[in-house]
Amino acid sequence: RRRKRTTIITKNKQQMKKTITLFCLLMLVLVQAPAQVRRTIAVLGDSYSTFQGFIPEGNAIWYYSPANKQQTDVERVEQTWWWQVIKQGGYKMGMNNSYSGATICNTGYDDADFSDRSFVTRCRNLGNPDIILICGATNDSWAGVKMGEYQYGDWRRADLYYFRPAMAKMLNDIRLYYPNVDVYFILNSQLKDDINNSVVEVCRLYDVPVIKLKDIDKKSGHPSIKGMKSFAELVLKAIK
Repeated sequence: RRRKRTTIITKNKQQMKKTITLFCLLMLVLVQAPAQVRRTIAVLGDSYSTFQGFIPEGNAIWYYSPANKQQTDVERVEQTWWWQVIKQGGYKMGMNNSYSGATICNTGYDDADFSDRSFVTRCRNLGNPDIILICGATNDSWAGVKMGEYQYGDWRRADLYYFRPAMAKMLNDIRLYYPNVDVYFILNSQLKDDINNSVVEVCRLYDVPVIKLKDIDKKSGHPSIKGMKSFAELVLKAIK
């Protein structure tokens, strides 16, 4: 009887050890789980970041499926820079609020009013991201918008028709509406020096890293399939 009782006690102890071990493993998984949650990326962009069916309805598009072969060879969303960043980086896709031809400020081509599509207008509509990638200033450079003075507060509507005040207001609003979100500005190559220098200066004040594109293959001034791949690699390297 004594031997049988000892055997039962030993089995109970072994069972208890197994239970404790399983409990510890479960707790370890639960503790590590938050670190494995995929972060969501939102994009605020112009034509470089558009693709048919992946941006808000009504926003102008550059990249279609099937593609206009005279315009670009990019014809699948998987070929876009932002899709590659999200896929290869293990992120989740959030809002892509891109608008072909959009300027950061409210002034567009031929001095037209672009306040309905400008970055400074759209920057509050980015969903609930963990990371915001801003790819802009290309159209401001191409359209030859007026730079204005550096201005970091007390903006009036008239101020936002100039690049520097609009750039600051956009980043100010993003910091205000999206606290604790990682923000990056992607700066195109071959833009005017005034645009480049202003982007770097304003981003420095708002603590926004600038990712500078270089050697990006383009067709009609826009990234080709090859260019999109290089584009994605530069961004991934910067945000990882």
